[in-house]
Parts: sequence; structure tokens; C-alpha cells
Amino acid sequence: MNTITTTHFQFPGQKSVYRGKVREVYNINDELLVMIATDRLSAFDVVMPKGIPYKGQILNQIATKFMHLTQDIVPNWLIATPDPNVAVGHLCEPFKVEMVIRGYLSGHAAREYALGKRTICGVTMAEGLKENDKFPTPIITPTTKADNGSHDEDISREAILENGIVSEEDYLVLEKYTRALYQRGTDIAAGRGLILVDTKYEFGKTKDGKIVLIDEIHTPDSSRYFYADGYQERQDKGEEQKQLSKEFVRRWLIGNGFQGKEGQQIPNMTDEYIETVSERYIELYEKILGEKFIKADIANINKRIEKNVLNFLNQ
Repeated sequence: MNTITTTHFQFPGQKSVYRGKVREVYNINDELLVMIATDRLSAFDVVMPKGIPYKGQILNQIATKFMHLTQDIVPNWLIATPDPNVAVGHLCEPFKVEMVIRGYLSGHAAREYALGKRTICGVTMAEGLKENDKFPTPIITPTTKADNGSHDEDISREAILENGIVSEEDYLVLEKYTRALYQRGTDIAAGRGLILVDTKYEFGKTKDGKIVLIDEIHTPDSSRYFYADGYQERQDKGEEQKQLSKEFVRRWLIGNGFQGKEGQQIPNMTDEYIETVSERYIELYEKILGEKFIKADIANINKRIEKNVLNFLNQ
């Protein structure tokens, strides 16, 4: 169960390190970012105590594959992937919002709807919807980009513009890119027998002012997938959807009395349970990409990553 949950590298030209919930980002000479996908598991904005074998590799490889599959419609930050857990790209100034797009009433939106709310992020949801019903048109429900691991907060387009978080000119580009990426992701998922239910995108600006896609895209951490086969039948019968996403972890945590709220204890994840989580991530990788997952050598992950990144930087 060898995993990578934290890193302490010193790369040539290293200026700083940012540690997110899952990724650790090294600034090289204020020009490049070396982004390392760890095996940390985050749910309800809380990092779980144990890592999930191969999770970082899976997230990194799905994200980089989708960067390549969408670069014709939206420019992105990526330059190279020198290691299975590592992406290297251009240093960007990130926008302080995450662009969440939902094609279905699921997850957070469904939980809000169940509480009687009919508006989310300034967007009205129709009456009479059941959990996991398809929206007539996908809705964009942005969140503020939280610092230091605190909770992301829902925010409306109007509030983003009123508070000057993003200029109107830039926000229109973010919306356009978000819809284009979601449509492409939906089409690719359909070809694999899946439904891309909802997802989030992050964007940044390069030094020359170009808006680009950054971070991850269409991974099980940022997206929710249903199996298309039997979707409508399950909806008609009021059954739970068969899904591939991190939601199964959230459901397990909720079932064990944890939702990231103050005073709640993270339930113990046994090695056996962690193994099943790893297997689910591998299943999603193989299903969404349509290719076999090749496990990287994890005998000494830190040493492997360091060697590969140094080789790249020295080129």
C-alpha cells in the first residue's frame, strides 16, 4: 500500500511550493509549474488520513489525456508529463473562481434542492425534479476558490461581477470555455457508455494575458459520471444511479456520520476499504479512457518522481 501523500523536493530554480488538497505545485523560476498529483483523498473539503494507491497517477493521466483531447477548443497550461504523477506547465495567474457546470440534479445541487432551495448560484431550478434528473440545459454554478483548504462557497455570476472577482469580459470567456469543454466531455463520455453528470474547471491567465485551462479536467475528483445503460430505467423506478465518481466515498462517509462539519470525526478507513477505493479509481480510468491502466512502479515513488522531474528540468 505504498502511496505518496506529501513531498519535500528542492528543484533547481524553485521559488515556492503550494500545497492544495490533492496536488503540490512547485514554482520554477516564476515561469514553470511542476504539479505533482499525490495519492491524498479529499472529501467535503477535508483530506483523509490515508492515501489511495495509484490515485495520483490516475488523476494526472486522465487530466493530461483530456488536456490533449480538448486543446483544439480551449488552450491549456500543459507542456509535458515527465512522470506518471507529474504535469509541467506554464505559470498562470489563476482566477479566484471554479467554474462548475451541471447537466443533472446531483450531488451538492440535489442536496440543496432536497432542502427546498430552488435557486443555486443565482440560477433557478424548476419545480418537480427528482434527484439525478437531467436539466433542460446545463447550468453553471460557480464557487469561490478557497485558500488553505477551507470550504469553497457557492457564488452567483452577478456577485462575481459586482465584487470584481473576474471582469465581465473575462467571465464571458470562462462561461464559453466551460460550456465547450462540458460538451466535448459529454460526447467523449457517451462514446464510452457514460454520462458526464457534472464537473468543474479552473482557468488562469498566462503572462501574455491569454486565458487557459489549468489544473485537472474530467477526473473522478472533479467530475461525476453515471453509466448510460439503464439510466432512464433507474430514474423511472426511483433507483440510485450506477456511478463512477468520488460520490461513493462521500456516501460512505455520510453513512459513517461524517460530512466535514465541525466536531465530526473522520471514520477509520481500513486497508480493505482503501483497496476498494483504489479499484474504483482504476475502473473509472479504464472506462473513461477506454484503455488499460498500467500501474507505475511504486517501490519508491518520491525517488522516481524526483529523478524524472530533474531529468526534464535539466533538458
